[in-house]
Amino acid sequence: MFESHSVMNHRKVIIRPGTPDDAPIIAAALTMALGEESMRMYCGEHYAEVLEEVVRREDTQYSYRNALVAEADGTPAGAIVGYDGARLYELRRPTLRLISERTRQNFDNVQDETGPDEYYLDSLGVLPAYRGAGIGGKLLAALRDKAFAEGHQKAGLLVDVENPEAERLYRSLGFERVEARELFGHRMWHMQARNP
Repeated sequence: MFESHSVMNHRKVIIRPGTPDDAPIIAAALTMALGEESMRMYCGEHYAEVLEEVVRREDTQYSYRNALVAEADGTPAGAIVGYDGARLYELRRPTLRLISERTRQNFDNVQDETGPDEYYLDSLGVLPAYRGAGIGGKLLAALRDKAFAEGHQKAGLLVDVENPEAERLYRSLGFERVEARELFGHRMWHMQARNP
């Protein structure tokens, strides 16, 4: 249902649901989206291992169950993670608990990036070798469409105000600015697409 087949730059691109075996590509996508420096700060030097453990679990916000993976010619090329904003606290609790156990970090003041009225497209990343082939747009469109197919009326995301290229991509997929927000010291645009 969520598979998308196309040929881009002589690559067959398939978008499919994530599996536990996809933990490395999903963790890489999270790192690309959230930034390697942030991952080191919050998850320590072994952040990739910690993220992969979070991804393999079924009850976290970054679980493989909340991910779609792009394959180009059978090779994982990128991933996107999203979930019902109404489940943010339910999914965040085990995520932060696991990271705290592994890193001894305290996460008392985590800001909310979404709310109960939208399906949140949390993190998107495409490996450098596959960028420029439209894979990011395909992942975004597939997760947006999945949210709408499940009955959600709005899909939301955040984009750094200093990233107009990403904002153009989101606009091309029907996302519009809703408000400005501050998240982890960055000024962001909260954007939403509505179910037609």
